[in-house]
Amino acid sequence: MLANKIANSVAVSSDIPESTTAGFSEEIEALKVTLKENIALGRVSRFITQAPHVVDGYLHIQAERGVQAVLVELDGGPVELAHDIAVHIGFAKPKYLCRDEVPADIVEAERAALEAISRNEGKPEAALPKIIEGRMNGFFKQVCLIEQDYAKDDKQSVSQVLGKNKIVRFSQVIVGA
Repeated sequence: MLANKIANSVAVSSDIPESTTAGFSEEIEALKVTLKENIALGRVSRFITQAPHVVDGYLHIQAERGVQAVLVELDGGPVELAHDIAVHIGFAKPKYLCRDEVPADIVEAERAALEAISRNEGKPEAALPKIIEGRMNGFFKQVCLIEQDYAKDDKQSVSQVLGKNKIVRFSQVIVGA
């Protein structure tokens, strides 16, 4: 299977992604013809780590094919926790690990949009800063992994589930996205 060949190539290569995928262009072209689909390799992720870090993942399968893959690296904690966090990411689709990772231009655009919405709703001018801050907290809760309600127990945030363990990084790849 082509996907396994590419995965094995990524696993052993020191150059990602160009040098690992260049050797498969003919096979990808042949698959396009066979399936009559536009197929492209969009993104490759590889995590290399050492103890006490753990890595685990989640592959979401739909109609007998993988449509979403997630990798998570934890500093500490059991591999089962890394897997559960990967499943959560597959469900909740966070864009960033924490607030510090959200680009300033995105934060400012969201703040401006929320301010405009709040003003258009006729909210009192004196209350606007608190209203906007509350709505910004909601925005961060939606896009930042550690602030999200945990999928397996929505009474806890991902941060609370992690306890003293820390997410180092995560990668999510969705077919067609």
